[in-house]
Amino acid sequence: MGLKNYFFWPRVCAGCGKRRRFRCWAVEIILTGATVWLWISPPIRINFIVGFILLIYFSLVVVIDIEHHLILHPVSLFGAGIGLLIGAWLHGLRPTLIGGIAGFGIMLGLYYLGALILRLFARLKNQVLEDDEGLGFGDVNLCGVLGLILGWPGIVGGVILAILLGGVASIIYLVVMLLTGKYRSFMAIPYGPFLVASAIILLFFSTTMLSKL
Repeated sequence: MGLKNYFFWPRVCAGCGKRRRFRCWAVEIILTGATVWLWISPPIRINFIVGFILLIYFSLVVVIDIEHHLILHPVSLFGAGIGLLIGAWLHGLRPTLIGGIAGFGIMLGLYYLGALILRLFARLKNQVLEDDEGLGFGDVNLCGVLGLILGWPGIVGGVILAILLGGVASIIYLVVMLLTGKYRSFMAIPYGPFLVASAIILLFFSTTMLSKL
């Protein structure tokens, strides 16, 4: 895609001739709005530059996980690098490292617990699972990255909030699928967006919300 088609019109791929999908427009609009908000009113705990870096990284994780149900290892490794730097700046090195280990360990336990529960349900229903993972291992890596960013004990609140957000969204999604007749057993829902959402709330909005209580 040439620069003219990329930034202006018509927004089509020079190779295949296809127009850009709605996802591209949505991501660009949301990121543009979030960037303007960061510039005008940066969060108290972090400045504009750090907030912008986190925003780009979180967006990458969410888009890939929603579209492909994957959190790639290179993305996790890069996140661990920036997470270590940002976490040490926010909390100090020791709470950052403990947070990373705790985040990875907590989600690893949930990973094995989810796999066990799926196998038990499949056995009770005499069904064969194509994928016996309740959570992907990419979620485990991502939680370790968020542990570095949130530090200790912030990652505990991050995991709890992610579980609550994921639970509410899962119930809503289940009801919609049942009402539309599209429900099937063991439907997979990407969990990365809920982990990211909890981290965004704690990093960008927690201080503001607490100040208004």
